[in-house]
Amino acid sequence: MRVELPKIYPITDVRIAGRSHLDQVKLLIDNGAAFIQLREKDLSPKQFLADAIEAVDYAHRKNVKIIINDRVDIAKIAGADGVHLGQDDLPPEAARKLLGERAIIGFSTHSSEQALAALNLPVDYIAIGPVFSTLTKKDAETTVGLEGLAEVKRVAGGLPLVGIGGIDLGNYSDVLTHGADSAAMISALYSDHGNLKIFFGINKSTPRQR
Repeated sequence: MRVELPKIYPITDVRIAGRSHLDQVKLLIDNGAAFIQLREKDLSPKQFLADAIEAVDYAHRKNVKIIINDRVDIAKIAGADGVHLGQDDLPPEAARKLLGERAIIGFSTHSSEQALAALNLPVDYIAIGPVFSTLTKKDAETTVGLEGLAEVKRVAGGLPLVGIGGIDLGNYSDVLTHGADSAAMISALYSDHGNLKIFFGINKSTPRQR
């Protein structure tokens, strides 16, 4: 399945945004987002499932795709459009069997070797990172930098590539020019007051600061 990624790939985070997943999804959609990942590291699985069901239902009524971070079970029960997996999560082969051929499956990599290995997996896109240092992930890998990103692009072939880790409005254009098809953002999306700082536009126009 060929997945069309936005220039900026928004990822929700309740702790950082100070808003529920549903509130973040509503805010992101109101500002032009059409592809969103739900990420949750603190809530119980039961609460995250309830939040995911609400967010997916709302997004689908707006014709927006929702991807769930890590949790294939929650993605399946909530009816999400797919899942984003890490190196230590359920293998993509198993996720594909559970979610079906139409599901979007993303896969995190942290080196050109991991990216090359991912070419043989049933995934629709890969992420590489952290590109820059980040405080969002407590156990983040060593940064790959822009040159590492460019190297991964060389080995990834035509597989869509997402840059992730420490990306903001000041450096996302560099991430795109070094080979990423999309730049994932979490903390850079929000102001200190939980307001969205980015307007995503429509028809894949270049995102801009509000």
